Amino acid sequence: MGDSRTIDIVYRFDPDRPARRHGPRTAAEALQRLVRGNGAFAELADGRHGRTRIIPLDPSDVGHGVEPGEAPAQQPFAAVLGCSDARVPIEMVFQQRANDLFVVRVAGNGLGTGCVGSLRYAAGHFERSLRVAAVLGHSQCGAVTAAVDAFLKPRTYLPLAADFPLRQIVDAILVAVRAASLALESAHRGRVAKRRGYRAALVETTAVLNAALAAFALQQELETRTCRVVFGIYDLATRLVRVPGLAGSPKGSGTGLFPPPRDDAEFRSLAADVAASAPIAALLGR
Repeated sequence: MGDSRTIDIVYRFDPDRPARRHGPRTAAEALQRLVRGNGAFAELADGRHGRTRIIPLDPSDVGHGVEPGEAPAQQPFAAVLGCSDARVPIEMVFQQRANDLFVVRVAGNGLGTGCVGSLRYAAGHFERSLRVAAVLGHSQCGAVTAAVDAFLKPRTYLPLAADFPLRQIVDAILVAVRAASLALESAHRGRVAKRRGYRAALVETTAVLNAALAAFALQQELETRTCRVVFGIYDLATRLVRVPGLAGSPKGSGTGLFPPPRDDAEFRSLAADVAASAPIAALLGR
C-alpha cells in the first residue's frame, strides 16, 4: 500500500500531440507567468492541489516536429541572471519548460562583462519573444556572505588578495554591503551592529540591494517598450521569490518580482524599506 503522503510529479511528453506553445505577448503576461510558476513550485510538495501534478512538455522544445537533423529555434520569453548556487534551479523555481528561459548564472548574480555580453546577445537575437529580463538573488548566498564577512572582519579579506577572480566577485558586492549597513543603522538605530542577528540581517539586506543594483544596471542595457527588467530574491526556506518590504508597506514582505530603482533616491528608499521589513527585523531579534 502506497504512502498517503506521496506526491507524483509527472512530466507529460507526447511527440504526436504538440501543445501548440504560445509565448506571452506582453511583459506583464511574461511577468505573471514567472510569478505564477514560482507559486506553483513553492506549493509543489505540500499536496494542497492533490497528489498528482502534471507538467506538460512541448515536443517542439526538444526538437520533435522539425526537419530531421535540425535544431528547434530558440524562443525564450525571459532572460534570467541568477546565482550559481546549486540550491537555486532557476527553471524549476519558475516552473518553466525547455526553451522558456535564457539563463545566465554566476556566483553572486553579479553583472560582469561575460554576463552583460550574454544578456545583450539574448536581447539582440530573441527580440520577437523576449519580454522580461530578471535578476534573481537568493537568501543565504555564499558570495554575499563572503562580502559581508570581509566588511565586518577585514582580516578575512586578506586571503582573497592573490585570488583576483574571486576578489573581483566580492569587491563588486561590497558596495551593496555598505549600503545595507547604513540602511540597517538608520532603520534600527542604536548599536545595531552589536545585535546577535546583525550578520544574518546584513547578509539578507545585502542580497536584495545587490540584486537591485544589478537590475538597475541591466535596465540601462536591455529595457525597452516590449521588455521589462525586474528583480527578486529566492527564499531557500519558503521556495518563494520575494523582496522584503515591497508589499505596499515598509513592514511587508512582498512576494514576486519588482522593478529596480531608477535613481539614487529610489535606491535609498528601497534600502530603507528592506532594512525596516518584518523579515529583517526578525533576524535582528534572534
